Formats: sequence, C-alpha cells, structure tokens
Amino acid sequence: MSVRAQREAATVREEWLGLTLSTRPGDRPAAEAAISELYLLAGYAPPRFHWASSPVTALNTRPPGVRERCDEPPDRMQDWPVVRALSRMSAELRGRIDAAVRRTHRELDALVRREVRDPVAWCERQLVPVLEAAHGRTLWRRTWFQDAASVSWLARHDALRRLGGVRVLSRAQEHQVRLWAAVARACGWWWPRRDVCVVSERPVLVRTEKCGDRGEVRLHHDGGPAVRFADGWDVHAWHGTRVPAWVIDDPSVDRIERERNAEVRRCAIERLGWDVFVERAGLRLVSTAPDPGNPGAELRLYDLRRDTRVLLAVNGSVERDGRRRQYGLTVPSNFDDPVAAAGWTYGLSADQYAMLLRRT
Repeated sequence: MSVRAQREAATVREEWLGLTLSTRPGDRPAAEAAISELYLLAGYAPPRFHWASSPVTALNTRPPGVRERCDEPPDRMQDWPVVRALSRMSAELRGRIDAAVRRTHRELDALVRREVRDPVAWCERQLVPVLEAAHGRTLWRRTWFQDAASVSWLARHDALRRLGGVRVLSRAQEHQVRLWAAVARACGWWWPRRDVCVVSERPVLVRTEKCGDRGEVRLHHDGGPAVRFADGWDVHAWHGTRVPAWVIDDPSVDRIERERNAEVRRCAIERLGWDVFVERAGLRLVSTAPDPGNPGAELRLYDLRRDTRVLLAVNGSVERDGRRRQYGLTVPSNFDDPVAAAGWTYGLSADQYAMLLRRT
C-alpha cells in the first residue's frame, strides 16, 4: 500500500485508540438514544437506564426497581436474552464485512488489520484487568459482552470505509454500525438487562506505557493507580499486570514473602528493585558467572527458599527508556552453575546456552 494509505491508517488508529483510552465524561443522551435503538433492533423495548460512576459500582449496586430474573444469572452474562440478541447482531455485521473484504479487498484489509484493528484490539485487552477487578474474578472469553461491543471491529470498519471507500453493508446495516459506534463514543462499559441497562462512566484517569510501534500501550504507573474512576475506585498495574495497591505504594519483603501469586510477587520485587530485595531478604549468593548470551552482563544465582533458587539476569534488549531491565527467574535448587540455570530457563543445556551470540 502507498505511504498515503499508511498515514491515513495511522490517523484512524489514533482516533480509535484515543477513544479506547478516553477519560472524557459520558454523553448520556447520545448513549441512551443509541442503546435504545439497538434494543429495538434486537426485538426488545427500550430499557430504563441506570448510570454508575465505575464498573464496580455498576456491578455491586442493584438499580431501583430491577427484578431478579432467572434468565439473567449474574455470573453468566452471555446467556442474558438481550446480550444474546445484541451479540448475534454484532456477529452478523462482522461476518458480512469479513466475507466481503476477503473477496475484493484483501490487500487493503491486511493493512487495516495490521495498522488499525490489531493495535486497537491490543489496547482493549489491556483494560480487561479493570473488569476483572470489578467482577472479582478472571473473565474468560465469551463471559463478557465486550466481544459484541468491541471497539476494534468498529475501528476496522471505519478504516476500510475511509481508506478505500469500502461499502459492503446495506443501508440498514450501516445504520446499525453507526449506532454501535455512537455508544462506543458516548460511554464506558454497559450491561444490557431486559428491564434496565446499567452504564458505567469512563475512568477519570488512565496511566499507560508504550509497548509497541503502532500505538500499543499497557496499563502501568509506578506512583499510584493506573486507572481511577470518579467515585475513587481504582486499579493498580505494573507493566500491564494488575496488582494490589501495596505493590505500587508500599512493597516490602514481608508482604512479598506472604504473597501466594507468583506474578504479583515478581511485580512487587521489580517495584522494590531486585538488588534491594536481595539485600533486605538476606538471600545467600550461590555463585556468579559472565552471561554468555549477554556480553558485559553478569548472572547471579541466589538461594530463595529450601527447594528454589533465583537467577538474576539483565535483559538482552534495551527498554524504551534506554536501560536494560534486571529480572529474576526461579530455578530448581539443584543448580549451582548460573550458566546452566540460565540455559534451563530456555530449555537448553549449559553448553548450548554458552554458544548463544545474544539473547533477547
């Protein structure tokens, strides 16, 4: 594709990325009008609306007058009647777009997927920890309405239309796409029950860091919450991993050693600093060796627990801030040689690892 098409794709991408990470207040009249019309298209009467200041408030507050329905179990949102109908409508639109562009616009669609849809989808996925925190559990695919209300497929459709003038939907279908896009532009997440639609306001703060070349970011802030809502509810994140507030605000050796989740422990140690953790935890140095996969760097092997040791290494590639990140990897306690331990983490023997020109 031409340089002009690349530039136009970047423009569309930035618009939809900005929308995905928006902290603007919701446009309540616009959201309610579009959602009401989607309900009608799905065969349901327009709902009453209940607005919440955050997802956790939306999930934990029962709107006045809402009846408990046996066909709307709280833990199986994908089975709610309105959700099923709206998801079916969205899937039909995406299927129509897929079928049409495969026949006549493959090259353009490849560009759009790479430059627009995939980066937007990446950023959408980075916000899933916020919903997980609100639900208090892991959200597996298809247990959440986000598939249907996804911004990434709308970004793809918008890019196909603007870059190549692609018109593959009927007038009625184009109108439905405009409704989905209007909701995406007007509010945060929403929960469509039959009687009432619960809508969350967007966050008032989102902190991220770059992690790709096409605008991809992940949640991260080392000085407080990465996401905060107007009611004070917030979510902390360390390089894309959701963590308890103490990991960011007050990491300590005692808290790290009590933490059962290995990912949270790793993040807390990185937040504290591996050198600081080693010193404060009183870890015994087993041995050191030059890192053959990373010239100029050193491998250090420490006792961590009775059956575990930790290998400290330096990242082979440079971070965006120009530094090489130090990290630790747990290895079995039978390793005494840091090179052999490093090889084990790659599925290699010590001799094989020693022959690496450079690792990443």
